[in-house]
Amino acid sequence: MGADIRFPHLGIEIEELGKSFSIGGFSIAFYGIIISLGMLCGYLVAARQAERTGQNKELYLDLALWDIVFAIIGARLYYVIFSWDYYSKNPGEIFNIRGGGLAIYGGVIAGVITTFVFSRIKKVPFLRLADTACTGLLTGQIIGRWGNFFNREAFGGYTDSLFAMQLKMQDVNKSYISGELYSHIKTVDGTSYIQVHPTFLYESVWNIFVLVIILLFTRHRKYDGQLFLIYLLGYGAGRVWIEGLRTDQLLFPGTGIAVSQILSGVLVISTAALLIYKTFKKQKDTAI
Repeated sequence: MGADIRFPHLGIEIEELGKSFSIGGFSIAFYGIIISLGMLCGYLVAARQAERTGQNKELYLDLALWDIVFAIIGARLYYVIFSWDYYSKNPGEIFNIRGGGLAIYGGVIAGVITTFVFSRIKKVPFLRLADTACTGLLTGQIIGRWGNFFNREAFGGYTDSLFAMQLKMQDVNKSYISGELYSHIKTVDGTSYIQVHPTFLYESVWNIFVLVIILLFTRHRKYDGQLFLIYLLGYGAGRVWIEGLRTDQLLFPGTGIAVSQILSGVLVISTAALLIYKTFKKQKDTAI
């Protein structure tokens, strides 16, 4: 039957990689396990960052519990809104999260709003919370993207680059297979594969890079919110590039414009401008 996933130019073949397993007749998706692991590790990293900066790490456990709940709701809502053509005709599927459909930007937006409300209730500076929490968020994103690997989703168009990934056609949602991918189908040992950019991998590695920068820069932080702005700039820059490669983009209704790519571009421009402004303002205040 051939390997389930192949990286032909790296000589890597994964013979059997299921999307789920069963316990007592109940199916458990590897995607859910990976996302849960990302949430746990995200909290642990944020708690460690809180200790490094002299904060109460228990505060971040409370924050994580609220953020996780509302981030999932936000991620689903974002996906449903920009897939309304389908859900307007299938309203019963709106709450079927097990059927797939979570958008990370919706989760980030909901998480930021939840953190802001939490800061008001706890009377803690929002930007200080955001500086610490963004390290946990990035960790969750780094790990969570591997859930897409198990699901055979969030991949890009055709490539023959070093990191090209081949997926069995039978394992992939046909709506994600573009005309370009159909025209470059590979047949190996009688099995048909699409050959794609592993964009989940690109984003995971990119986020590791952004996280390392934030952790190293922590002791040089000049003001509350600086690390959060670096996160927004770094993450947004990566998504501008990576989103353009993907075949499963959420589009503005009636257009071919990718929502996340436009949002990322706006994020990069606005946060870069704000970082520059804050830097010059800080230097001016110091000089005075």
